[in-house]
Amino acid sequence: MRKVAFYTLGCKVNQYDTEAVLEKFKEQGYEVVDFNEYADVYVVNTCTVTHLSDRKCRQMLRKTKKINSDSILVAMGCYAQIAADKIKDQVEEIDIIVGTNKRNEIVDLVDNFEKEKRQTINTVSNIMDVGEFEELHISDMGERTRVYVKVQEGCNNYCSYCIIPYTRGKIRSRKEEQVVEEVTKLVGLGFKEIILTGIHVLAYGKDLGNTDLIQLLKRVHEIEGVERIRMSSIEPVAITDEFIYALKEMPKVCHHFHLSLQSGSETILKRMNRKYTAVEYKASVERLRTLWPDVAITTDVIVGFPGETEEEFLETVEFVKDVHLAQIHIFPFSPREGTPAAKMREQVAPEIKEHRAKVLSEVEKSLRLAYMEQFIDKELEVLFEKHHENEVTGYTSNYLKVQVLGNETIENTIQKVRIDAIKDEHLLVGHVITR
Repeated sequence: MRKVAFYTLGCKVNQYDTEAVLEKFKEQGYEVVDFNEYADVYVVNTCTVTHLSDRKCRQMLRKTKKINSDSILVAMGCYAQIAADKIKDQVEEIDIIVGTNKRNEIVDLVDNFEKEKRQTINTVSNIMDVGEFEELHISDMGERTRVYVKVQEGCNNYCSYCIIPYTRGKIRSRKEEQVVEEVTKLVGLGFKEIILTGIHVLAYGKDLGNTDLIQLLKRVHEIEGVERIRMSSIEPVAITDEFIYALKEMPKVCHHFHLSLQSGSETILKRMNRKYTAVEYKASVERLRTLWPDVAITTDVIVGFPGETEEEFLETVEFVKDVHLAQIHIFPFSPREGTPAAKMREQVAPEIKEHRAKVLSEVEKSLRLAYMEQFIDKELEVLFEKHHENEVTGYTSNYLKVQVLGNETIENTIQKVRIDAIKDEHLLVGHVITR
């Protein structure tokens, strides 16, 4: 039996794409092994969000031939898409370059590579010419409790710092029936929580013309066996009165929203070409809290955007405090070649970016702990995922990680838990309430 190994960098969309390609190999009789093991084929699903991710991609690509010099090395994903020629020059060991389209063809490309006397294959073309969603399917994604379902590809927003529209192309939505079919299959396999993911989930349906994100949520909500629905990152402009009204009728939707912020400074948001203001962001948060007082609002923030002054940075600090976010992912600005922000004057010095990231990290920690503390001595429903020794961990609807004493019998079940304390800053501990 031939062996294949995968390594994935980047976002949940990349992880979904990897799983779909992995299953293609399994269908053709390949055994999937760990990336550090001997394999006949290695697939590295690349990311290009930061310079650090680019470097990590190159490191992992070079590593494979040291394990098996005769192996076939496939570079797939965003970095391969945006820098196909450069990546081949940098890592001569690469045999096949695929990018962010034609991933369905990878197994055939591997076969063709061997038939064509191992001549390098590069399928990367202009992603802007791709007009339809590439249908990929999965039946697993690790633990059989919650699973990501990709519903959308591409982005039309062109934020001034972001390379993703150039690597993923324009928005393409998956047909409703395909989403419903996959969710139904996954629920049949035992998954209870469905996470709808994509590059720009809010844009779902805009290219199809006969649906939108609200309608898709309703369709998934109707599927028997789905117990929770969560979404990956969406923009605050999604939280309209119409959206709130729809959520009232969908109790399976989790009380957790990852609302992309990036900055709390109005001037920085404008330079970033974000499609909302800080005032609008706060209004969206308030709408959600009117519906669900316990809702968790998590976000991303970039520090050290070109020209960011100390005053603008402090505006962000005060804003996140004012909004009382539950968690913040902090990223020092990383200029990406080909984006407007990379050419902007007044690039912020690395040491200033590092200092601001540390300052905001301390603020984030205090906000996160304050959010968690309000649930001590409260009852929460937890979907348990993993059992280790005599402890079981899972997540609440508002994405709090909870640990209790127990065994594997409560894995993949939703249990009522009374929260006793906070442990290790990111973890609540409690006990299952028996009725």
